[in-house]
Amino acid sequence: MRTAEWKDYSVIATSDGYKLERWGDVVLLRPDPQVIWSGKNLDNQKGISAKYIRSETGGGKWLYKTKMPEEWVIGYNDLKFKVKPMGFKHTGLFPEQAVNWDLMIDLIKKSNREINVLNLFAYTGGATVACASAGASVCHVDSSKGMVERAGENVRLSGLKDAKVRYIIDDCKKFVEREIRRGRKYDAVIMDPPSYGRGPNGEMWKLETELFPFVKLCEQVLSDNPLFFLINSYTTGLQPQVLKNILELTVAKGREGKVEAYEIGLKTQEEGVLLPCGNSGIWINE
Repeated sequence: MRTAEWKDYSVIATSDGYKLERWGDVVLLRPDPQVIWSGKNLDNQKGISAKYIRSETGGGKWLYKTKMPEEWVIGYNDLKFKVKPMGFKHTGLFPEQAVNWDLMIDLIKKSNREINVLNLFAYTGGATVACASAGASVCHVDSSKGMVERAGENVRLSGLKDAKVRYIIDDCKKFVEREIRRGRKYDAVIMDPPSYGRGPNGEMWKLETELFPFVKLCEQVLSDNPLFFLINSYTTGLQPQVLKNILELTVAKGREGKVEAYEIGLKTQEEGVLLPCGNSGIWINE
């Protein structure tokens, strides 16, 4: 499992389906389905600002325990991100992805050439900020206007207002299809597709049936000398080897380079155990 070293973020403790996290100076208690072990009663811990409580009928709500900012900024090295309690327990950032930010920054810098990145299902732009900070130009695509606007804020917060970032509010599949017709090419593709989703016209997305054909589609926008192709997955039960197989059967076929797949996670402070947070697979042109 690969983990990142944060200063502004940490998982303090885990127990009974919850994780206690520090986001800068704010402490949040959020559900985590991977925490099936028991420990101390996290509700009794001092300094908790808010807890997300799931509803038996789906969704949930935030219970605020102390006065706290509506939103605030945390940093990872030179990268800055605005976070806030949002719907469905989210905060607008997945800190475990920092291991992939580090990897992509390193690959882009070592390439010694201009890299054009396509970031799909790009959310609030963690990967966009990372790639732009390394000097790449990035096309950031997400169907949510609010998330794309937040990505722009994160880019500017990181001192990258002059970076070459194109923000697109669109269905990712339809956008890629148009890019293919336009003949536009990219040196790197990043995708963080949801387990389930619904398009603007009611189109259904289910990762198990849509991911493989979507990767094959995205392969068509790769340049003649691509640098990497990264897939992230948070779908429960989907093993890293599945992502490795998909990449080997598509992007890696007929190309030099290597394919890696791995769990990503976060180290807990009090228990010292690793909390699984999803899987990644990457093809790298080496």
